[in-house]
Amino acid sequence: MSDAEWAVVRDAMPVPGWLEGRGGQPESYCHRQMVDAVRYLVAGGITWRAMPSDFPAWDRVYAFFRCWRDKGLAAEFHDRLRDRVRTAAGRDPEPTAGIIDAQSVKAAASVPVATRGFDGGKKVNGRKRHIVVDTLGLLLAVMVTAASVTDRDTGQTLLARPHRRHWRVTRVWADGGYTGRLVDFARGVLSIALTVVRRSDDISGFTALPKRWLVERTFAWLMHSRRLARDYERRPTPRRR
Repeated sequence: MSDAEWAVVRDAMPVPGWLEGRGGQPESYCHRQMVDAVRYLVAGGITWRAMPSDFPAWDRVYAFFRCWRDKGLAAEFHDRLRDRVRTAAGRDPEPTAGIIDAQSVKAAASVPVATRGFDGGKKVNGRKRHIVVDTLGLLLAVMVTAASVTDRDTGQTLLARPHRRHWRVTRVWADGGYTGRLVDFARGVLSIALTVVRRSDDISGFTALPKRWLVERTFAWLMHSRRLARDYERRPTPRRR
């Protein structure tokens, strides 16, 4: 990160407990180096053990990342940055609408059979990423399943996540895979108007559909990182200690 980028990131990072008098041992490494190391790993698609010597030792970087992930600090850090981006774009930090969709990604050989599946529609053997984004394409909720799991099966759980955190979200756009009882569940239980944007049978080739193109752009952003172009993770969810 440049100095200007780090100035923004540093202000958005959660404050360690030892700096606020809540106990704990001070960190031995610079947070800027740790964040840069994690970003390098995701963008380059390398393994943890292949971390260049310019960064701290790979096991220290992984321990830092795992601690922040398991304590929810990584999610809090992300949410703070998203709020800043929305404010800079002239939007309210709290979104009122979103778009839901899923993307199937091929899995590497390291992915266990128990957590992978075959998506018959996309002809992909691997895992599926289910996401909800705001109208800027910024992530509100993420869920990872086997590629064989249908969008309807995960729709209720996925929509409930932004509903708890972003209570002002009252409208969500989706594709034809989210029809059926999910629409009634969203309206009756979550007070969310789920609007299905269908593709016309008369249209051939690629067409940017209203609202739905926003989540497709987010998937394109994710695919810019080599570690996200294919699923390498052994577990689809973090291990809790």
